[in-house]
Formats: sequence, structure tokens, C-alpha cells
Amino acid sequence: MISLTFKKGDRLALGIKTDKGILDVERAVAYLQGLQQVPTSAGELIWKGEEGKQALTQLINQTNQEDSLFLQEESLYFGPCVPEPQKIICVGLNYKKHADECNLAYPPEPLLFSKFNNALASHGEDVFIPAKSSQVDYEAELAIVIGKQAKNVSKEDALSYVYGYCNANDFSARDLQFKSSQWLLGKTCDGFCPIGPYLISADEVGNPNDLKITSTVNGEIRQHSNTSDMIFYCDEIISYISQHMTLQPGDVILTGTPEGVIVGYPEEKRVWLKDGDVVTVEIEKLGRLTNTIRKGY
Repeated sequence: MISLTFKKGDRLALGIKTDKGILDVERAVAYLQGLQQVPTSAGELIWKGEEGKQALTQLINQTNQEDSLFLQEESLYFGPCVPEPQKIICVGLNYKKHADECNLAYPPEPLLFSKFNNALASHGEDVFIPAKSSQVDYEAELAIVIGKQAKNVSKEDALSYVYGYCNANDFSARDLQFKSSQWLLGKTCDGFCPIGPYLISADEVGNPNDLKITSTVNGEIRQHSNTSDMIFYCDEIISYISQHMTLQPGDVILTGTPEGVIVGYPEEKRVWLKDGDVVTVEIEKLGRLTNTIRKGY
């Protein structure tokens, strides 16, 4: 199932991508009246899992002839595909060639840091350079969205706890990131975690450890890799994190970025993101996530 959120007034609504367009779930439920089990928000869909997907599939079938319930994607203003994660956990230095370009040893265990909800942004949203930074970088990443509470899960079972996957861009203010040994300051600036445009359920993605991943800046390819280059695969990451903290439905895990980021260039060749730059992350089966960089706030 391919879901998204879109802006409806001052709130976010759930949409489902279909051949006819984007089904406005809230309007469809109101149109049929009396439906009890249909999830009407992204969080509810993730919590209900397979039951929620089945209910939405039935809703699509029942409303397929009512054109007014389907919206054209081009007319929508997107929201983050997971609007309210309890946790945003990121894995640093998790691609072999990225570690190589930075001349760093492969970490013996996943290197974890966090972002906060203020960093969430959507497809099509402008991302602003912080006033205290002049060195903003892009990072194309595969994001895992947890679907079931996970604590002390094995690597073998880990992927069964996943609801789905989405594109993410782990924007990073490098001059703030490396002011100290703690990366948080440069990682969780406002808007520095766009995710989307879609949340794709795991059954539609298949093996997350073998997906093409790219980023472009103003149409120029900067990153071109495959998730198979990860040092720690998705199942290992989930299992590892769950041994240290309980993962909840809707938690988002960013799995690291491939080679090609600006900080990996020789210093004399680094051209940091600037006002007007258009950055796109594209991962196989997950669509394209595009954001425009704007002058600092």
C-alpha cells in the first residue's frame, strides 16, 4: 500500500495512492458512513498494520466509482509521510564507500544519533539554512518505519516488525555538527529531516537491503549507490536498537547515507548547499523526495 499525508486546512489528512489518483480517506469514510475499522490517519494505519491495509483496500473498492473522492496528486501540498514519530533514530557512517571517502574506519557497532520532530519536513517543502551555519550538506537515506512494538528482537525476526519504508534526506549543518563530539546541533535543525513523499508498505518493497539510492542537486547526480553497500543491514539495525530501547509503531530509523556527500570531497572542492538549490532523493520503489534550499532564517 502506498500512503501519504496532505494538507487540509491547518491539519494533515491521510491519502492512499491508486490508479485513479489519491483517495481522500476521510471523505471516503464520510461518504460511505458508519465505517468503524478504517484508519483515517497515518499513525492509525501504522498501528493497525495488516488490518488497516485490508480495511483501506475495501474502502478503495467500495468508492472506486465516485470520482470526487479521488484527488490529483499535483494539486496536493504534502505533509511528512509519518507526521508524529515518537523517535527519529539515525545511523551514522553506515555505507562502506562513504566511510572510505571520509577516511574513517568502519564502526564495529551501529553509530546512533537522533533527530527531533521539529526536523520533519515534507516533499516539496523549502528547507532553510540555519543563520549560524554556512555548510549545509545533503544525505540520501532509506528510512525504516516500525509497525509493531519491538524489544530485544532477533536479527532473523527484525523485518517482521517493519510497517514500511520511505525516502529521507538527513540534511546536516557540518560546521554545527562538528563543533563538538555530539552531532545533535547540526542534525536536528528545523526542517532537516524531510521524509516521503510516500510511505510504502514492506510487502511492496521486498528486500530493503538491495535498493538503488541516488541524490541529485539541481539535476546533477551526487550520490549513486545501493543499500547493499550498508555496513549494517536493516535487520541488524532494528535488532541492535531494540536491544537498547523499545521501538514503537511509527518510529522512524534513518539507515545512513552512501558516498558522494559534500563533506566527503576534498576541502578545496566543497561547494555547500545554497539558496535556490533543488535536492532530490530517489530510492528504488519509493518515489522521489524533492526539497528546495532557502536562505537562512
